[in-house]
Amino acid sequence: MADQEVRDVQTSPTNEDLIEITLTHGGSSHPITLARDATITDLSAAVETELSIPAGNQKFLVPKLGLQKPPFKDPQLPAAQLVGKKITLMGTTASAVASLTSASATASQAVAKREAALAHQRRHQPKAFTTPATTTNETTYTFMAIRPLPHLPHPEKSQKFLERLKADPGIVAAMRKHKFRVGLLTEMDPLAYTEATHEGTTRILGLNRNRGEVVELRLRTDAYDGYRDYKTIRNTLCHELAHNVHSDHDRNFWDLCHEIEREVARADWRKNGRSVGGEDLAEVYEPSEEVAYDHGGWTGGEFVLGVGRTGRGPGAQSARDHCEGDGGAYEEDE
Repeated sequence: MADQEVRDVQTSPTNEDLIEITLTHGGSSHPITLARDATITDLSAAVETELSIPAGNQKFLVPKLGLQKPPFKDPQLPAAQLVGKKITLMGTTASAVASLTSASATASQAVAKREAALAHQRRHQPKAFTTPATTTNETTYTFMAIRPLPHLPHPEKSQKFLERLKADPGIVAAMRKHKFRVGLLTEMDPLAYTEATHEGTTRILGLNRNRGEVVELRLRTDAYDGYRDYKTIRNTLCHELAHNVHSDHDRNFWDLCHEIEREVARADWRKNGRSVGGEDLAEVYEPSEEVAYDHGGWTGGEFVLGVGRTGRGPGAQSARDHCEGDGGAYEEDE
């Protein structure tokens, strides 16, 4: 037994056989004890064992030697050369690395989930946001259909003329403001609604049936070889739109008709950026009530494209029974 104790004492390292290196990590000092013949590689292994910092995460900032990290440029550098030096250890422990990895994975999952939710919302969100009022204005207060007379020459030209009236900024604004809705906007046969007497020829320029069911406009000249002045026809349309509210040509009718005409003129001049004598034309423009556009709102009867009051249009029938009472036309006289 005594021999065993002697052998243990002889094999145990003495203070002269050990060295101590102090490392500063995270604001704390950590003494590391190594054999006198240990190398910097042994120091790295001891740090991994005692401080749980993997070698791959270790960086030693050593005065005069600079930054040292595994794998070292001189792995056999004697650790004894580091004794007494103020060495800073930089590195993350294995547990901290595991925590960061877990947190990163959790964050990545949250980001992925959020991106998936946003992608789902984008796929299912409305293509465009419109208020109910905007939707109503665009789909209700307008001309629901436009149609030229197919039996007249070049109906495609009349189609474009009607489309121009429908898209006219002033007409669009007036219809939305007053909540006008017209079922069908169409053209009138030049030979229809024309009466010749010893006093001259009277032509109806427009008709409004049943307060907006159908509006007819005389677009063409009598010879079918051209179209009447655009602004004259547009004024006729303003007149007929007023019949959506008032059938008779009373004071209320004319007040509304003039209001619509001024609104349309104002939009026209704003669009073109012009004025007369420094004044907005829409403010000084007053249409004449002496022009006989029509006989008033036209109520009753069935509408047939091409039907004329004189019955002279192709395939036309007499429409006199439709015009009795309120009438319904915007006239001009010769």
